Amino acid sequence: MPKHQPSSSHDSSLSHSAPLATASGAPGRTRFLLELFIAFIVTRLPFVSIPFKWLESYFHELSHGLATIISGGVVSHIELFPNGAGLCFSQGGWPLLIGFAGYFGAALWGYLIFMFATWPRGIRVSFAILGGAVVLTILLWARDLLTISILVTLAVLFLLPLKLKQNQFLASGLRVIALMIILNALASPVVLLGLEGQGDANMLAQQSWVPAWVWVGVWLVTSALMLYLCWRRVDGAAQRRSNKIKM
Repeated sequence: MPKHQPSSSHDSSLSHSAPLATASGAPGRTRFLLELFIAFIVTRLPFVSIPFKWLESYFHELSHGLATIISGGVVSHIELFPNGAGLCFSQGGWPLLIGFAGYFGAALWGYLIFMFATWPRGIRVSFAILGGAVVLTILLWARDLLTISILVTLAVLFLLPLKLKQNQFLASGLRVIALMIILNALASPVVLLGLEGQGDANMLAQQSWVPAWVWVGVWLVTSALMLYLCWRRVDGAAQRRSNKIKM
């Protein structure tokens, strides 16, 4: 959440299907559902899920920070906590945009990372860019040891897989990470309904006179939309492969 300081021929048709799948980079429908299931299970496992909760929290606070800069404000620093919570300390900017950007941005980042993972030739570049973004965040906005430690863990999570030689494993891993970010972004806003006077939804309610539950509903819908768009990417690629085989 933001905190303001005062101051991604008959036989030839079969041979063409494999290159097409590689070119699209999107998994098949069954594989996507399997990856979604794995993402769901991992987000529910004690201890194992913690670094992936940090991912959603990181992209949440990063979105607050970017919204602050876009709307003319200044980001002082961010703080991340072991339980998946976080804060973005800033001055200025448009409070409505900044407050809305957190949960919406986390889901959008999840979708963009999923799209990166369907770009076979750029999969290593995608991991490097994401890891580099975390490192840059450490340099610009991390001040306390706990936040730095969490961000270092996330940077390793993105950069360490670059040692793997198989792009297929890299792509699958990145898709699962993206789906976990979306699933966490889908689940996190619900917690706000039980918080009185706290959280992004309540802050937006105070700024706009729109009830907090409406903002939570909007975040749930947008997160579900990002998950649906991931499915559309997979389903569309599967249909194109099927049509190619029939030709």
